Parts: sequence; structure tokens; C-alpha cells
Amino acid sequence: MESNTSDKNNKKVAVINGSHFSDLAGFYEEVSGVLMKDAGWKVGTLDGFDDILYGGFGVFENHEDVEMVWKDSHKSKKDLGFELTGEFYEHKIRQGKPFNVDLARQKLDELMAGTGQTLFGILVEIIESHKNITLVLD
Repeated sequence: MESNTSDKNNKKVAVINGSHFSDLAGFYEEVSGVLMKDAGWKVGTLDGFDDILYGGFGVFENHEDVEMVWKDSHKSKKDLGFELTGEFYEHKIRQGKPFNVDLARQKLDELMAGTGQTLFGILVEIIESHKNITLVLD
């Protein structure tokens, strides 16, 4: 298997391949394999994904400059789009605690009204909130 991380001019490059997954669980598997390698645990939530992007316990260190290339991002945008996002919030509402049901309802209402973010948009926003990470949608 080819490595999904490399050094490019002192900047780490991590490659997420959208052709490797078609849902959020698959995304978590992909980023766990790319960013966590031998860390002993896997990403399983949006908060967990945000946490690993701080670095220090995966393939890059805290505040290290990283270029994250999301190959086949157009496929991921479709896969992690409106339909899957609706199912994501509906599941949280059905399950109830420990999830914030009111917030999930609000996010679902926003999605249905066309003003809410899809899972793809949320993931992109999480990545872009880390100033040391440059996201390249390929």
C-alpha cells in the first residue's frame, strides 16, 4: 500500500482519497488510516476528527504545516451531501441522549430549508479552521 503522507518542502502532505469511502464511517476509516497510522485509536466523531487535526499524536506534530489533499473530493461532496446529512441528524434525533436533540433538529431544519451545511461542508470547515493545514480539493 502506498503511503498517504509525505514531506514536501518541509510541509507534510496527507492524502485523503474520496474513492475509498462513500459515507461518514468510511471517511473516519480513511482519515484514521492516513492521519493516525499506529496511534492505537480511530476517529469516530466530528469532534474526534477536529481533535486529530491539532496534531501531536498522529503523523504530524502540533502546529506543523500540513497540506491535506482530498482526492476525488467531488465524489465526497456528493456522497456526504444532502441525503446522508439528513440521515445523520435524523439518527441523532432518534437516538436522543447523549446527543443534543434540539441542536440536531435545528441543523436538520436548516438543511431542509437550504441554509444548512452538508457533512462535506462541515468536514471542510473543520479542516479549514486549522490555520496550519492547507486543504486542496482535488
